[in-house]
Amino acid sequence: MFDLDKWQEIFSTINKNRLRTFLTGFSVAWGIFMLILLLGSGKGLQNGAENQFAGDAINSVWISPGKTSKPYKGYKPDRNIRLENDDFEDIKLHQEGVENLSARKYLQGTGATTYKNKTGNFDILGCMPGEKEAEQISIIEGRFVDELDVKEAKKVACIGIDMKIELFGNDANPIGEYINIQGIPFKVIGYFSDQGGDRDVRRAWLPLSTHQKVFGDPMRVDRIVMTTGDASIEEAEEIVGSLRNRLSQRLNFDPSDERAVYIRNRAEFFQKFVQLFFGIRIFIWIIGCGTILAGIVGVSNIMMIVVKERTREIGIRKALGATSSSIIGLIMQEAIFITVVAGYIGLSLGVGLLEWAGDMISGSDYFLNPEVDIKVAISATILLVISGSLAGLIPAIHASRIQPVVALRED
Repeated sequence: MFDLDKWQEIFSTINKNRLRTFLTGFSVAWGIFMLILLLGSGKGLQNGAENQFAGDAINSVWISPGKTSKPYKGYKPDRNIRLENDDFEDIKLHQEGVENLSARKYLQGTGATTYKNKTGNFDILGCMPGEKEAEQISIIEGRFVDELDVKEAKKVACIGIDMKIELFGNDANPIGEYINIQGIPFKVIGYFSDQGGDRDVRRAWLPLSTHQKVFGDPMRVDRIVMTTGDASIEEAEEIVGSLRNRLSQRLNFDPSDERAVYIRNRAEFFQKFVQLFFGIRIFIWIIGCGTILAGIVGVSNIMMIVVKERTREIGIRKALGATSSSIIGLIMQEAIFITVVAGYIGLSLGVGLLEWAGDMISGSDYFLNPEVDIKVAISATILLVISGSLAGLIPAIHASRIQPVVALRED
């Protein structure tokens, strides 16, 4: 039931002690502000890191040739390793646990590409159909490179959305049109988006066989990529070990020489990333809750002072018939009010600052959409109210136990 007299008394007490009330509220507001800011910043960093993984399948394995650093079976170190079609076929036929296998070949530099009177420089890559899953390519319209394209070495291309816009405009449909890559015509069969970044949508994917024949070096492969399906981290590591041993036998390098062939297991990197941010979240909660706790302790101390200052008043109230529950209710109501108002201000400022920061650094790929989950914000507010109640409870109980005769003797 709403008690106007009690609220008038609370506001009168607050008005008489403005500085003390402000400092008490500030400690609570600062605690919830820092918690929201830390949680939001942690989420922004996590979103940015996840964005770096979004461009490729998490369960993917990437193989790139390097240079040997150890002698092996009469071969000297500093020998360049070269991947070829036969290495890809060997993995395809004999390696277990592999899905969506693809080989990739690059065009040195960027390919000058024209359509009518428009020209641009783009990355031109050859691939196999499995590249679509490994690269997490989303087809907007049309299709990706398929097995028949590779088998027949068709002059077709699936282009990125930015490449499509630059050459054809926003509204035009490029499918069925021909683009010239270094003077050679290719039919556009589709266009795609890719979360991997701006560079990934400024490229064209061609059938690997076509790329090798048209742009030279028909046996060379620059990278082999695959996904490992539902394999666990341990199973993926076994696949990586098997791949390294298989390639070392074919290409004559020491299996322990990690510089000869670089094999990157994204599942392992992602798992380390998950563990890192789990630890960061725990650290943030510890720091944030500690800050809030400091504010709540401040509320409790201030309420003890309030009780001390109002000892005579409380004694008079009890002498006039005030019950212990009414005394407890008055003290707790004041503590909860200060805590809730200050907490709301801290919450609003924290969310507002995160929104502003998100807009200011919207172009960053490493700090993305700093935000706090609504459930977390509500939970923090509820925690704050409960803490405020507990902060006022001890002083309130102490006040309710004051005997009128003792209270009236206080100076």
